[in-house]
Amino acid sequence: MANHLIQELCHATESSQDRVFLETPSGFALTFGDFAMLTARYASALAALGAEPGDRVAAQIEKSPWAIALYLATVRAGAVFVPLNTAYTEAEIAYFLADAAPKIFVCDPARRESLAKAAGKAHVPAIETLGSDGSGSFPGLSQRCAPQPENVCRAPDDLAAILYTSGTTGRSKGAMLTHGNLASNARTLAEIWRFTPEDVLLHALPVDHTHGLFVAINTVLLSGGKIVLMPKFDAGECLALLARATVFMGVPTFYTRLLAHPGLAQEKLAHIRLFVSGSAPLLEETHRAFREKTGHIILERYGMTETNMNTSNPYDGPRRPGSVGLPLPGVSLRIVSPADGSALPQGETGVIEVKGPNVFKGYWRKPDKTAESFRQDGYFITGDLGRIGADGYVCIVGRAKDMIISGGLNIYPKEVEDAINALPGVIESAVFGVPHPDFGEAAAAAVVLAPGASLSEAEVKTALAKNLAKFKVPKRVISTAELPRNTMGKVQKIVLRETYKDLFGAARASS
Repeated sequence: MANHLIQELCHATESSQDRVFLETPSGFALTFGDFAMLTARYASALAALGAEPGDRVAAQIEKSPWAIALYLATVRAGAVFVPLNTAYTEAEIAYFLADAAPKIFVCDPARRESLAKAAGKAHVPAIETLGSDGSGSFPGLSQRCAPQPENVCRAPDDLAAILYTSGTTGRSKGAMLTHGNLASNARTLAEIWRFTPEDVLLHALPVDHTHGLFVAINTVLLSGGKIVLMPKFDAGECLALLARATVFMGVPTFYTRLLAHPGLAQEKLAHIRLFVSGSAPLLEETHRAFREKTGHIILERYGMTETNMNTSNPYDGPRRPGSVGLPLPGVSLRIVSPADGSALPQGETGVIEVKGPNVFKGYWRKPDKTAESFRQDGYFITGDLGRIGADGYVCIVGRAKDMIISGGLNIYPKEVEDAINALPGVIESAVFGVPHPDFGEAAAAAVVLAPGASLSEAEVKTALAKNLAKFKVPKRVISTAELPRNTMGKVQKIVLRETYKDLFGAARASS
């Protein structure tokens, strides 16, 4: 039995070891052969530290070629990779280490001292360091180790990674992703997005998340392409580096910042064959503006930590603003009633459920949460609200937990946000529920205006009342400089709800 994921990802490059796989803007480069040797040494170092099949290897390290090598080396060693966001605090890291119980924790050299206490409290046997320049105790150890001769055997159902959810409704949960989950999704995406060995991906995403770690890296590696690795996104540097690329994957914030940059021009992007957006909803206005400015139609897709990718707009065919496209091959998707889980007719809004080889194994050490998240027929309850049109395209309406029930009536925030975003002078908005003494819950809207734009609360309400039922019009409209977001660009409505939880106080508000 072979190592399932490594065999899938590296098969295409066995005969092209001299070709460049990874390069940085500064000119550092690793061929496929170099990368294979590096990951083999890292795998040996993990084994020397006691890592055995199924053991967890947690890492809070900066994005770099060596960080990517640690991920693949962990899989080669038969262990389970647990990437942790570099923004996490010491207290948060303490929780993750206690929950994941890793055999090895790898962190940035500058943070070793501050994180050693958390690692010790969690009884982590080994703590090593790995810097963004390839320095640290772990690379030092790897240099003293002979390259691992063979990959540790792992079956499709064995764990390859645990990714923690963003934790917007309580403590983060560890999503258990198998070799089969990751391999099947990489194969599908490489095929439907037409990746070839000639492709060059400009990688500007974080590598502690599904999008940057699995969608980007696994897909390119499986197809034998090349990655230009940006440490972090910068609009000006991104535009310069796109001259070396054929594909770009981003979150909506990347595209809005590119649109705002004076250097964005159609002629500079004529050679790019594909722009992909995900991890957060792409505004229809951003989709249209990018097409008008560059001639490129962004391909939006839909996925989650627990499922990898579920749907995609087509490579050939209409890429529709406001839609995340069609279910991927092998993925079944249905819409059910939030109340009782019964199937809903086409066109109605409900909870999205999915089933397929991409769907995770369950939540780490949380059998009750796992059981709650799956139907008896194997469908995963995503918690996302959506609908399927007559043409089969899926539209995401929002999160079920974000649905507002005001006076017994359901309000879907995205419908209201779309109406607000269409108003002149509005850049974006977020509609969220807050406690209300009369209605139990009421809709409020946080609105970001363009520089120089002026739009009062009363003007917003009046404009919305022309097209929305009275109960859907937000009872308060708040102007703000920006919306709170996480590192992947998702608006954090939990922050807005907490910030404005006393918006209506104890007084009775008018309807």
